[in-house]
Amino acid sequence: MFDAIAPDYDRMNHIMSFSIDRRWRRKAVQAIADSREPLRILDVAAGTGDFAIAIAKKVHPESKIIGIDLSEKMLEVGRTKVPDNVHLQQGDVEALPLPDDHFDRLSVAFGIRNFEHLEQGLAEMHRVLRPGGKMVILELSYPDNPFLLWCYKLYALHFLPFIGGWISGDREAYTYLPKSILQFPKADRIVPMLERIGYQQVGVRRFTFGVCTMYTGKK
Repeated sequence: MFDAIAPDYDRMNHIMSFSIDRRWRRKAVQAIADSREPLRILDVAAGTGDFAIAIAKKVHPESKIIGIDLSEKMLEVGRTKVPDNVHLQQGDVEALPLPDDHFDRLSVAFGIRNFEHLEQGLAEMHRVLRPGGKMVILELSYPDNPFLLWCYKLYALHFLPFIGGWISGDREAYTYLPKSILQFPKADRIVPMLERIGYQQVGVRRFTFGVCTMYTGKK
């Protein structure tokens, strides 16, 4: 599915969120780029590399960033624009081809809701994070307020598939994506899962009435 929508993926992200996603990404990048030393960073579900590029602009120029994703077509788009210190490779988060205790920072932007086995993927990410390293996850969510939730569902389940289908030619993909947000566990389930895996100092921040959530933690 992501192979099919790769050419329009970046543009659709900004259209769907009215470009508010740029602000959310900046908050997450700030949490990652909090050191003046060169860092080893893994960006999971890197897609077309937009988030990895944003990180590269803010960290020490000698930092090394690996972006990993299942979709080769998404990575092909990303490879045309990433800087030299960002390497994109195909791989599965549930079986990362990477060493234990290696990365200083770990990021996922709008990708964990697509993990087939969520806890296994989060555990693999924990495995490759070094002791003392930081994890930052940014994921779409939905408001608690009943009226805002009604408005959100109206937009996400009716308008979004039409707009996405019209622009990308793949209405099915943009029907799946909002449904995946509504079906994804909220913080009251994600936080205990992260703690059970072994993440410490787990924090949660919600943005824009709860339509985006950032999780942070350390190993």
